[in-house]
Amino acid sequence: MRYAITGTTRLTCLLGSPVAHSISPQMHNEAFRLLGLDYVYTAFDISPQNLPDAVHALKLLNVRGYNLTMPHKTAILPFMDELTPAAKLAQAVNTVTYESGRLIGHTTDGIGYMHSVKDAGYDILGKNMTLLGAGGAATAICTQAALDGVKNIYMFKRKNASWKTAQDFADKVTRTTDCQVFLYDIADTYQLKQALSDSAILTNATNVGMAPDISNSPVDRSLLYPELVVSDIIYNPRKTKLLQEAESIGCPTCNGLYMLLYQGAASFHCWTGADMPVEIIKKKYFNS
Repeated sequence: MRYAITGTTRLTCLLGSPVAHSISPQMHNEAFRLLGLDYVYTAFDISPQNLPDAVHALKLLNVRGYNLTMPHKTAILPFMDELTPAAKLAQAVNTVTYESGRLIGHTTDGIGYMHSVKDAGYDILGKNMTLLGAGGAATAICTQAALDGVKNIYMFKRKNASWKTAQDFADKVTRTTDCQVFLYDIADTYQLKQALSDSAILTNATNVGMAPDISNSPVDRSLLYPELVVSDIIYNPRKTKLLQEAESIGCPTCNGLYMLLYQGAASFHCWTGADMPVEIIKKKYFNS
């Protein structure tokens, strides 16, 4: 099917920094082409100080919507006119729709993550999760995991200025779902070891190990054990040091590629009302 940008083409895009590594433009543009939709998707490298101007500009341009990646998933919150219930609980937004002059904030990261874990063949419902990080992606994953039926979530982060915000989030999820969320200092190796021994899955939702700093891992290899599923939301590189070390001792693993695919499919539906042809996109961009 012929695909061309016209005078009526609707704009969607990604805002973040960095964005050069993203495969979201290929994924979305191929889906638009396959379905014959008059949309285009591109990526803009936007620094934190330029986010307010970017949001204002995109609103003036009447864009259909956009994705947010690091470092904007929580910084975008003050600009939203409305949040979906999941985004409100997560206090993070990775997808925005522009509807009747209003900016609506959605979170599809958690949906994408839970779908990717299920797609990999791992059943974590009713079980415990150790989650590293408390940023926008981490809170989205924690929220969706709690809503879907994960029993306990042990969340680890640095004990810094955002600690109280993370504790308030953990308490809110515990109050409003059937899941218990516990917050710990990631420097507490004893508590991390205890949490991992009680978990079915370890999820790295930090940027530790992402290119170009690929020599780092957020967890010492000695804390891993073969029965633990080890998941990393990073997809550049596709096999982080954490995943390499986990595989070396026999842990089942999964990276962030399929999370990217499924969160993108959910965003695609928010903007177009159509279902992304996931299997075709998966075969073309994700199975190599």
